[in-house]
Formats: sequence, C-alpha cells, structure tokens
Amino acid sequence: MKIAIAQINPTIGEIAANASQIFQFALQAEQQNVSLLLTPELSLCGYPPKDLLLNSSFINDMAATLEQLAHDLPHSMAVLVGCVQPNAQYHQSGGKPLFNSAALLHQGKVEQVFHKRLLPNYDVFDEHRYFEPGLQINSFSFSSIKIGVTICEDFWNDEDFWGKRSYATNPIADLAALNVDLIVNLSASPYSAAKPHLRETMLKHAAIRYQKPIIYANQVGANDDLIFDGCSVGFNRKGEVVGRAKAFETDLLVVDFDEQLPDLKPSVIAPMPENDEEEIWKALVLGVRDYSRKCGFTKVVLGLSGGVDSALVAQIAASALGKENVLAVLMPSPYSSDHSVHDALLLAKNLGIQTQTLPIGDLMAGYDTALEPLFANTSFGLAEENIQSRIRGNLLMAIANKFGYLLLSTGNKSEMAVGYCTLYGDMNGGLAAIADVPKTRVYSICNWLNRTTEIIPTNILTKPPSAELKPGQVDADSLPPYDILDDILQRSIHNYQSAGQIVGAGHDKATVTRILALVARSEFKRRQAPPGLKITDRAFGTGWRMPIANKWIDASTHQLKLSPPLHSNL
Repeated sequence: MKIAIAQINPTIGEIAANASQIFQFALQAEQQNVSLLLTPELSLCGYPPKDLLLNSSFINDMAATLEQLAHDLPHSMAVLVGCVQPNAQYHQSGGKPLFNSAALLHQGKVEQVFHKRLLPNYDVFDEHRYFEPGLQINSFSFSSIKIGVTICEDFWNDEDFWGKRSYATNPIADLAALNVDLIVNLSASPYSAAKPHLRETMLKHAAIRYQKPIIYANQVGANDDLIFDGCSVGFNRKGEVVGRAKAFETDLLVVDFDEQLPDLKPSVIAPMPENDEEEIWKALVLGVRDYSRKCGFTKVVLGLSGGVDSALVAQIAASALGKENVLAVLMPSPYSSDHSVHDALLLAKNLGIQTQTLPIGDLMAGYDTALEPLFANTSFGLAEENIQSRIRGNLLMAIANKFGYLLLSTGNKSEMAVGYCTLYGDMNGGLAAIADVPKTRVYSICNWLNRTTEIIPTNILTKPPSAELKPGQVDADSLPPYDILDDILQRSIHNYQSAGQIVGAGHDKATVTRILALVARSEFKRRQAPPGLKITDRAFGTGWRMPIANKWIDASTHQLKLSPPLHSNL
C-alpha cells in the first residue's frame, strides 16, 4: 500500500487556500496510486493559529471547509487532515472548548476523528490555552493495516530517549501495546538549529525500541517568527530512514508499506543540509520570503552600512525575494568611514541590488540646532550618537511607508541581548531577520556564503565591527570580544547557567556580571522590537517571557552592580 506525505506550507487563517493545497497534493498522490495521504498538524488552518481559535466564526469556517474537502477529495484514497474539533463535553464537564485533532476523510465524509493527547505549554507553545487533551488511544484500520495516529507532541515523551517524562502518558508506548502495524505523526514542529537531526534521532530510537515503522509528516514554511523545516520522514522497523521530504520546501513524499513484512520499503531520500550554516541560511531565507509573501509585501528595504550584519540581511533578502525587489539605502554621516561606503556599494554590486545614498550630515546639524538650547553646556554622548541612528530609522520608515516596502532591521542576537541597539533607530522595521543569530554565527554564515565566490567583500569580514557613531568607534570599546560575549550569552540564555557557573567556566567575573545586568535591563527594548525569525531554542520572541521592571539580582557571584545601558534612550 502506498502512503504519501503532503508537506504543505499553510498560511494561518487562509482556510480555503490551505484546503486547496491539500486537494492539489491529493490529486498528485492519486496519480501515483496512493491509498493514504498524510498532512501536517492543523494543516487546514495553519500552525499556530493562536487566538483565532477564540473566534467561533473561525471554527465554523474550518468545520464547513473540512466537510467540503471530504466531499471533493478523490474517493480512492483516505486523507488525514490536521484540524480543530469542538469539545462536545465542554459545557457539561468544563475544560477547554476545542481539541487539536486529525480527521480521517474517506469516500466523501469525515470518517473518524483523533485528538492530540499531549499538549505542549513551553517555549512558543501555549496549547493549554485553547485545547483539551485527548484521552483515547488513537488508531484505525485501513485495508489490512492497523495504523496508530499521533499528533506532534505525542511523540516527544519517551522517557527512554529523554531520560525523563514530561507527561504522565506515553502515546507511542500505548500504541505499541495495541500492536499497531504502523505509527503516523502529524506535526508542526518549529525549526531551531540542529533540530531536524535531533528529531530524526528521536524517531529512530522509537522505531527501534518499539519495532514499529514510523511516518512523520511535518509542516514547512514560516508563520510570523516561526519557521518550519519540513524534512518529513519515514523509518522502517530497524530505525533506517526509508524516505525523506525536502528541507525547507513543499514536497510530496510517497513511501510503500509492505503488508507482508509488515514494514516500509525504501523510497526517495532527500538530502539534509550539509552543515549548520547551510541549514540556518535556508531557514532565514524561507523566513523572510514567507513573512513578506504572507503579509502582502513584494519588495523590501534595508539600511546598508558596510557592516557584516546588514551585508548578511541584504543577501538573505536578495535570495528570498529576488535582487530586483531589494532596495539598500546608504546613509553616511560625517563619522562614516570611506571604506564602509565602498564596502556597502561593492556588496550591492555583487548582489545586483538597487542602492540609494542619503547623507545625513545636514539632518544631524538640524537636530543639533533644534536641541542646542536644551543641550547647551553638556558633553557629546549617547543621546547625540543615538540621534544618528534615529535619523536613519526615520528615513527608512519613510521609504517603507511611501512605497509599501517591508523594512528589514539588521540587528543580531548579541546586540539585542545587551541592548547595543537604538530604539526607533536601527531597531525600526517590520521584521528582524537575524535577531536570533549571534554575532559569531553571523560571521560563520557569511564565510560559508563566500566559500566559492567572494560575494560579501573580505574587508567587511575582517575589519573591526563598529557602529561608527563617533570618531574611531569600535564595538570593542563597549563590549567584550564577540566570542566571549556569545559564550556568556549562550550559557545564560540557552543553558540557564547562573553567574557563578559562568565564572566557574573561566569567564571574568566583572565581565559576566556586567553582561548579565545589561541583558536584564535591555528587556524594555526587546519588548518594542519587530518580530524576529526564530532559529534557536531560546529566542527573544513569543517564547521569551521576562518582566521589564525586574530587580532580581543573581547573587551567585556575590553582589552584582548594574551597568549603564548601551545606546539607550533612557
């Protein structure tokens, strides 16, 4: 029996168009004599729908579309569609009003419905807000095969793999006890670096442990800050990959289930990205492309400074939308070096993108004149430096507003963490393309992009990074070297290490205390930043929930002294 995965790219709330995608994939599958087609989690409405689920019209539209889709689909195959189902017991027994479900559509009708049993409530997930957990072990018989059905998180609770349980039940163990022939999983698993490999390791472990073939159908595409890598995959009972869909692209993967074995036979195995840099690059390009497309933008604008961050964002934009749809704006000040302007223009030439130069010296002078009565008898400082950034931010927003472009902000994660950025200046934008990419990773991706041809000028990669807001300024005047800074941030933000543990790992105590204080007091900036594409397991986005008015001090290195903010408007 042939089973296929429709690795689709749904848009949240575009229910009819998502149903059309499923229908078109079903027609392709029909041509290959597929008997069962799988779609991702909540494929009908797109994941995550968030508070759209609180709107009864949204739920009713989904229900009507599901019925129509069942009627329209080829009757020769069954299709598992990710959707939402009402909780009929809600008014009598309480709980949540909805289930996160998979509907089995067959021969013109909704034949069965299965509910997700494990509901994640961590990082970017908030499913307890909307859904009631399913209580039934989910399986159905098709042809002569008994198929177990799971939805995303149902697979992520194997204590033998993780060393612990996060939930009381293990749906995979329950299905194995029922002696199903095959386990399928409908998923919408948000991307983070190296997660596709971790996911396959987990699935392989389950296939070997329970001696069951597994088919995993994942969503692809980007919705807001979340990116989905696809990489849908099939494993046989030995834990061998027998089929894999493309990474970061829509795809139809067909695998053959041999009912006599019973097991999956080898099929097409698409390659995974060769390294972390290629994987993250593909994720960022997809993220920018889908955010632009799904929000109705066809062109983007960004400030091009001659630095490495804007260089990377420019190349992402050109790859995502096409070089003809990118406008790079150079805004040199009296403090901008000649090499920065030259480097920016050379990069733009290499990429083939349009540029516009808007010098800001006269605008700076105008601000100086306007503020002179108030700023008289004070020294040049952060306020004056930040004016430059805010002038640039205003110009970019004016261009975006005038022509309907999406403004991409170019700040990296290291800067966002410690506040080395300016509110209403370089933080302006509709999307922060590399806000979850540490500075050291920015360099490694750029070097990877230059592996065969120099696209990003070498001088951009070798010169000391600088905001160029005053004569001779370099980042090292305010921050430790980026390899040190990023390691401290990794240990604190991702590994949840205390200040004492980070110092114990070999970092200077004064540096650690200063950096952690800057992270804490920069929360007000991050709260006002544009959405940033998530590519790590701990991004400054929907999964980051820190208070702004925060006076807690990590005493593990004794008393910490708060440092002044960097490039702050306070």
